[in-house]
Amino acid sequence: MIGRWTAPLASLALAASVGLTGCAAIRRSQSLDTEQFLAAAGFRMELADTAERWQQLAAMPPHRLTSRARGDGIEYAYADPRDCHCVYVGGPKDYAEYQRLTRERQIAQEEIWTWQNPWSWGGPWW
Repeated sequence: MIGRWTAPLASLALAASVGLTGCAAIRRSQSLDTEQFLAAAGFRMELADTAERWQQLAAMPPHRLTSRARGDGIEYAYADPRDCHCVYVGGPKDYAEYQRLTRERQIAQEEIWTWQNPWSWGGPWW
């Protein structure tokens, strides 16, 4: 009885692990893209190299750009506790530049998709 279920369960476990690994790779790639855009926009990378900074990093939502009041302005932060163990920090100008860069990337990706899709406006014969 046990032998009858061993192969299907092993196959299911293998498929699940491959799927989860693929999701993790996509997530890692997306966070790397985000970090590259943040750095290009002027955000500075602050490593969690002390116990206090590590606690602050652990308290922040991972892989999410957040804003907080700092002094008389707003500060934006992006925490990466898994890969670089750091926080990207920037101000309003850096955030505006980050938005511009991501908008440009989105437009470029949409243009590529439109030109690669044979069923857009004119169909494959156009």
